Amino acid sequence: MITHLGAFVAISALIAVIPGPDTAITTRNALIGGRRAGLTTIVGVAFGLTVWTLATGAGIAALLRASAPAFVALKLVGAVYLVFLGVQALWGATRGNGPHGSGAVARRPIPPSQALRQGLFTNLGNPKIAVFFTSFLPQFTPAHHASFGTLVLLGALFCAIGLSWLTAYTFVVARIGDFLRRPRPRRILEGVTGGVLIAFGARLAFEHR
Repeated sequence: MITHLGAFVAISALIAVIPGPDTAITTRNALIGGRRAGLTTIVGVAFGLTVWTLATGAGIAALLRASAPAFVALKLVGAVYLVFLGVQALWGATRGNGPHGSGAVARRPIPPSQALRQGLFTNLGNPKIAVFFTSFLPQFTPAHHASFGTLVLLGALFCAIGLSWLTAYTFVVARIGDFLRRPRPRRILEGVTGGVLIAFGARLAFEHR
């Protein structure tokens, strides 16, 4: 059902480690709320990728890619949401946590539903995933015959590779989080991730299909 499986896995692994909006929001939540918040964010990302995978297999993603108004509308919604999350992070960085100069670990609890929602909406609000899936996955189907089952299988494999990397990354971030969540490092890193989210939002808004 899949041709050149080794090449597919290798390319997918390379793509997975390239930072994107999913990585940025997962990093922010893991730094602020710890491992649980980071992993819950990944669950939201997984739900989003599942939707995109099924949409690609059913041909809906191709329709979205072909429809300029729908693509632009979703792109702008996703861009606004990323900018909103970025501004929220910058506000948290400037406001700070805990007394100035204290060595106390600054950790703000993030409700699981909020972390999951942020992961889900950040992923679903990026229609570039539809463009990527509809152009990348069919190249690894027999004779480029993109059946529903094959596309879903390829999409699921791609998601598994990406989510495995994101999970391992979250464990590392959470492990060093006790230091990074101290007031000064946390404010700096939250400000950086806020700027990164805003930059991703701006890039998404102005990108073409």
